[in-house]
Amino acid sequence: MTRIHLGISTCPNDTFAFHGLMTQSVEWRGLTFEVELIDIQQLNDRLFAGEFDVAKTSFHAALLLADKTVILPSGSALGFGVGPLLLSARVGERPEDPKQVTLCPGQHTTAALLFQLFYPRTTRVRHVVFSDIMPDLKQKKADFGVCIHEGRFTWQNEGLGLVEDLGTRWEKETSSPLPLGGIVARRCLDANTIATVQAVIQDSLQLALSDRSLPLPTMRKYAQEFDDAVLMQHVDLYVNEWTVDLGSVGKNALQQLSRRAHAIGLIPAESAELQVFGS
Repeated sequence: MTRIHLGISTCPNDTFAFHGLMTQSVEWRGLTFEVELIDIQQLNDRLFAGEFDVAKTSFHAALLLADKTVILPSGSALGFGVGPLLLSARVGERPEDPKQVTLCPGQHTTAALLFQLFYPRTTRVRHVVFSDIMPDLKQKKADFGVCIHEGRFTWQNEGLGLVEDLGTRWEKETSSPLPLGGIVARRCLDANTIATVQAVIQDSLQLALSDRSLPLPTMRKYAQEFDDAVLMQHVDLYVNEWTVDLGSVGKNALQQLSRRAHAIGLIPAESAELQVFGS
């Protein structure tokens, strides 16, 4: 059997989509999977270190890894109304002072890329685990934070201010869904193996979509937020037609992200182009 070291995040859209694969409720089609669930920046870091065969990664990281990985058509998180929120520790403040500090959920996250696209050279940036951002803002350990995952739905209960929905700004400027993260496979894997991994992931997604209650035990196990309604709200936003298949709209969104990252020098000019497997 070909062994696949698979890394995904603990966020509800991943545990929803990969429940069938993780529990072997869908056929592994002759492969064997070793699955790790960790924070998205840890996934990015370990993917850069070459530790995974297949992994969820930020599309920011995928841009930097384009020469080593190929994006799978299924498993991505992109859409309208799904972007990270720029929050403030003090209601009404805006990032405009280099002495101020903005917390981001990892150097190579798409959330950090968006902050740099829309608020270049406004504050100092410090990277922390995503789950520490709102607690640190509440304790005034930083001035601003780029909030992702379940915190998008709970920030108003924390007494924080909303500076801007970065996803909404992306949508207005590009007229395309915001590409947050996707599943990449190493180019060193043979094409048949990559195609089989893609098929298993699509099977897992289709199982979850056929009965949305099936993945809830897996989702609860790894979630920061344990309210089922919040978990499913997360799925409603992040699991959609482009999760099942990126299609032409998803591929266009990736091209726009690539062009903008190149334009501000975040991605070296000589970097390889993103490639979606099978395209």
